[in-house]
Amino acid sequence: MRVEWTPLALGRVEAIARYIARGNPAAAVGWVNDLFDAVERLGDFPERGRMVPEVGVRRIREMIFGAYRVIYSVGDPVVILTVRRGSQLLRPSELE
Repeated sequence: MRVEWTPLALGRVEAIARYIARGNPAAAVGWVNDLFDAVERLGDFPERGRMVPEVGVRRIREMIFGAYRVIYSVGDPVVILTVRRGSQLLRPSELE
């Protein structure tokens, strides 16, 4: 299956990378590359992530990537909805 990113998810990745780059630009590039590699594998194994606890809908899942939650919708394509720090609550508007 294909993997597609929403503008919100890409914007969050960009903001996180900018934050990391303030202290270590090379680490930011590595983080983004590793994130995209990990997310791309969801196309082959879309149900490997767990259901998002605060949503409780089978098709809305999350993959943990370091300190971050990658929230996505299982389907064809797999749609990456948002990326959040693990400590941040998910807003319902991020699932639209």
